[in-house]
Amino acid sequence: MEEEEIVKRYGLDLEKIKQEQVKISKLLKIRDIIDFSFTEKIAAIETITVKNKIISAVVVCDKENNIIEQQYFLDKLKFPYLHEFRSYREVESMISAFNKIQERVDLVLLRGHGITHPRLGLASHFSISTNVPSIGVFDTLFDEDKIDGENIIKEGKKVGKVFLSKEGSTPLYVSPGDKISIDSSLKIIKKLIVPPHKFPEPMHLAHKYVREIKEELKL
Repeated sequence: MEEEEIVKRYGLDLEKIKQEQVKISKLLKIRDIIDFSFTEKIAAIETITVKNKIISAVVVCDKENNIIEQQYFLDKLKFPYLHEFRSYREVESMISAFNKIQERVDLVLLRGHGITHPRLGLASHFSISTNVPSIGVFDTLFDEDKIDGENIIKEGKKVGKVFLSKEGSTPLYVSPGDKISIDSSLKIIKKLIVPPHKFPEPMHLAHKYVREIKEELKL
């Protein structure tokens, strides 16, 4: 189905949503609000969609990547897949899963964009909504992003880092969602890589967990 048909079917006003994205993005603080070298607990959230359902799974890990807690949330999809509007499809479910955990975490990792997004990435949207620092980690970029060495450039400004986490694989693109700096984001992601996995270990564990839930629910 073409994007125009999808927009009409769901009765969406994309221009209004874009304005909302820009407005929310002005609230972002791309700086370290704490000393992240003392981070004790990190959460990762992974989402999977099956037909008209969405599952968001959250895994909380300690400094050694041991799982402390895991929770999930199942819901009906309420927003279609549209390029640049992914957070409106997934963030509500992610927040619901995150709100179920008992542990207090210092940081959340999400498979998506932070400030590398043209307006408001999934990691940024989640962080603004929950008031928890986040990092976006993804393996593709938007067409308008440019690479300058290890830096990702958007409209002449540095917005993230390129990181080859696994030899022979495509690189990861790391960008802060909110409440953390670009340099701290990369430093943390580097520390969390456990070979042979390409993505940081908490994200790998969350990815594994969401697939287990999918099988358990027989979706």
